[in-house]
Amino acid sequence: MSDTTFQMLLQSSYSGDENEIAQLHVEHLVEDNWQEFDLTIYTPGFDVFMYAILTCQHMYFRKNAAEYGLTLDSGEGLLTVIASEHRDVGTLNVEFKGKYRKGEATKEIVDSISARMALCPVSINLKTIPNTHLSASFEAA
Repeated sequence: MSDTTFQMLLQSSYSGDENEIAQLHVEHLVEDNWQEFDLTIYTPGFDVFMYAILTCQHMYFRKNAAEYGLTLDSGEGLLTVIASEHRDVGTLNVEFKGKYRKGEATKEIVDSISARMALCPVSINLKTIPNTHLSASFEAA
């Protein structure tokens, strides 16, 4: 039995002080090639599950940044899941990086945003995953 690594990449630009999404692009890794993610009624269930995790984390990333006065210019999120052949998730890694044009990204604020990302409804309803890491980082645009 071998584990499989699944990845999704989200790239977004924002407008306004509330970090409303201006543009959003999502890709997923398919046989070592990044391909545009197209959510349809034919999308495999596990891919929909991964997309739900990624978009929920994204919402908490950008909304909490706005709450702390960080006006984002752009953001990028990478979701990495390692699962068994039966799709039992053993590793969940979510990393978001934002570029901000207004505000101050202190260590306390960044730590709080990272912690709050774990409170998104999808994350709260996941089983306990042995190796989980959620992080946010910011740099001035």
